[in-house]
Amino acid sequence: MILVITRMNVISEKRRELSQTIDSLSGITRMAKGCLRYDFCQSMEDENQLFLLEEWDIEENLNAHLKSKHYKVIRGAMNLLKEPYEKTFYNVSHPVGIKEI
Repeated sequence: MILVITRMNVISEKRRELSQTIDSLSGITRMAKGCLRYDFCQSMEDENQLFLLEEWDIEENLNAHLKSKHYKVIRGAMNLLKEPYEKTFYNVSHPVGIKEI
């Protein structure tokens, strides 16, 4: 499983526009082959700090998503950010519950 976390700091006047763009494409992404999770979140401390939390079954399906038309729309909306976004990829080899930790 692959976990992807994207951190974005949006220009406050553009937060609604970016949120609407991502929200409008979330359903398409959630239905994509291999998508296990796709959540759009806002920081509790800073309303202009937004996150995309994604889980994908295998790299091949993630790569197909990254090449999709709707992902290009999301990438285009990144011009609404204060600074470049940070995207971090994690390979989850053995997911465990909190009780196991």
